[in-house]
Amino acid sequence: MSVNDTPHNDNSTWNRQVYQRLKLALSLGLRRQLFLAVCDDLHLRNQVAARLHSTLAYPVGQVLYQPSNAQENSTPAYPRLVTLRLNLTDPNPVAQINQWLANYPPPIIGASKDSPGRPSPIPAFQIVGVEQLTKQPVAIQRLFLHYLRLSEQYFSTQESSRFLESNLLLWIPRPWLSAIQQSAPQFWRCRTGVFVFAGEPTPATQNSGYPERFSNSRSLDVGNLEHSILDESVSQAELKSTVSELKFENNSDFPAQTEENRLDRSQEAVPSIVDLSKTAPQQQQSAIRSGSGSDRHLLSSLSHISSELTELVFASINTKIIQDTEERWQPQQILLDIEELHLQEVSGEILAEAYHRLGNLYRLRIEQGESTLENLMVAILAYQEAISYDETSPQIPDILNDLGTLYWMLSRTPPNSEEGQTYIEQAIEFYQLALETISPQTHPETYARVQNNLGTAYGDLARFSHAAENWQQAVLAYSEALNYRTADMDSLKYAACQNNLGTAYWHLGQYNQPIVHLKKAIAAYNQAILHYNPQEEPLKYGMIQNNIGTAYWNLAQYEQPGENLQLAIDVYNEALKYRTPANVPAACAATQNNLGTAYWHLANLSQTTKEARQKYLQLCINAYEEAIALAHSLSGNPLSFDLLASHNNLGLAHYQLVTDKSFNGDKATRSQHLEIALDHHLQALNGLSKQPEAYQTTFAYVVKTIRAFHNELGIQGQNIALSKVPSQLLPEILSKL
Repeated sequence: MSVNDTPHNDNSTWNRQVYQRLKLALSLGLRRQLFLAVCDDLHLRNQVAARLHSTLAYPVGQVLYQPSNAQENSTPAYPRLVTLRLNLTDPNPVAQINQWLANYPPPIIGASKDSPGRPSPIPAFQIVGVEQLTKQPVAIQRLFLHYLRLSEQYFSTQESSRFLESNLLLWIPRPWLSAIQQSAPQFWRCRTGVFVFAGEPTPATQNSGYPERFSNSRSLDVGNLEHSILDESVSQAELKSTVSELKFENNSDFPAQTEENRLDRSQEAVPSIVDLSKTAPQQQQSAIRSGSGSDRHLLSSLSHISSELTELVFASINTKIIQDTEERWQPQQILLDIEELHLQEVSGEILAEAYHRLGNLYRLRIEQGESTLENLMVAILAYQEAISYDETSPQIPDILNDLGTLYWMLSRTPPNSEEGQTYIEQAIEFYQLALETISPQTHPETYARVQNNLGTAYGDLARFSHAAENWQQAVLAYSEALNYRTADMDSLKYAACQNNLGTAYWHLGQYNQPIVHLKKAIAAYNQAILHYNPQEEPLKYGMIQNNIGTAYWNLAQYEQPGENLQLAIDVYNEALKYRTPANVPAACAATQNNLGTAYWHLANLSQTTKEARQKYLQLCINAYEEAIALAHSLSGNPLSFDLLASHNNLGLAHYQLVTDKSFNGDKATRSQHLEIALDHHLQALNGLSKQPEAYQTTFAYVVKTIRAFHNELGIQGQNIALSKVPSQLLPEILSKL
């Protein structure tokens, strides 16, 4: 199955035909197929690769039409197509695929009492990023070709390997097509098909081949990620999109979250593009209103619209009971509008507007909290269709920004967690494309918003790879946003961006130049808090104070420990005026936990006096006890700190208080503190059975506390301690005493 690579006069029509052939080839379910997709335009490559993934990774029939009575604990969907970015350090596609399969083996489906079931089919893999090899040393480029020569055996022999069951789609630019033909002829001979997309080469100095353009026409103020630190007390639904926490070296977590990513709501009503009553027969309208029974008939009648988009639209309708008949009818009506426009052979601009309308409808549903896999995919495909029909629309920057946000959301929507990195990278590319279409001088607000979103995406990407580099990119993006977003324009958005910048600097400080970056984090947080009135925004005000305290605590590890720890303590106490047990118990528990750790470190400074040490340890105990009590009162709700670490920390504080030479309590008081210490260590130990390293550390605390019983209270005290220990632990403990 080979495709002629002669350039076509109509690139758009040509590329659609090539895409349909490629999609069909991947959908046939054959084994050991090797496809090469040739594309010099990175923007086009990204668009096609993303569309293939959106369409084929979780097919409608597999995921979206699951029966309503399916068991909650049924086997999760397993991808049919996996997208991997070539590892430029060791560019071995087969090794990457086998590693993925080792990490995510196919689940067993159809298992029952009478049948062992069978493994899910091995997915196909598409590899992107080969064009980046051009920037690598010659040795790496040769290594890639060497790996391709070696991989020939997987397609031409029956050697035992799970990879034999898989298909490979390798995306390459034309220069690499020639290199493969000449330097890896065995691999080239094994090809099943070559699919050549028409497009201009992407300039080497850009990240994409998308031209700069921006119309002075009014653009929609749509989707943005407006990240600001999110208070831990928000509802569980809002917590779905929080960014990773800041962590202590002793496993006690200091939370500094970022506000939930969401699309801005557009108040603009989208006008109907086609009057359905004039263009669609009455029987079609009747069929629409009759419900899902006519879905298949309608699907077959929409011959000019891609089947994946129409099936996703109907799936999104059928997977939810919509009380409002008109609301249920609206997406189907828009599909009929689009089909009629195709039949009328209208201009690309009008078709783009129709697809844009469909994307906006689903964007509105997502804004209202319906961020399901189906709705996200419909919005993505509709917006991508809109761009493909009109690349000069003044709404292009907003559509690209929306696509970035939708892919960001897709990365956090089950069952996409394994491929989160790919979706985030796609989001970044769309944000970068949007920035290329915007002039910051003429459209500063839009430019700043996209830069802010780009910083958020880089922060998420840091969770997967190259953390220091990606946090540096986040810092650059937030800083660029602040060049065009001032407090006078919108004080709260300015404060949110400063807050994001502070969090990015905090993370960057964990990898290099800690003093410099932590001081910049504190400066950014202080800029943010200037614009939050504690009476009007008590939760955000308290949250940012909590983050300032975190940064001061971290800075104390490098310079002026006494001064910076005291500053951290002061700020945490200020935060607790607004993070109270009554209104935000989880957030209050987190700050109390942070406060306890800060007091513990202050107590252990060499310059701290004996009297002050006793005082700080008691304050440490009070804070940890408050944090743990609040945590247990939340009945298992998610916490932003490690509760087992807090139990251990509280046990250590009681132990240190009673074993300090300056402690002057009587035997009863000493016994009470040691019993409490032992109890908390045993609680922590009970929850660490699946964490061997942490278990052994906590077990050592238990042994040390029992020894303290003997040292402080004699053999009678040791017997009291041993009576509290579970019997299965006694043999190992006695051997160490």
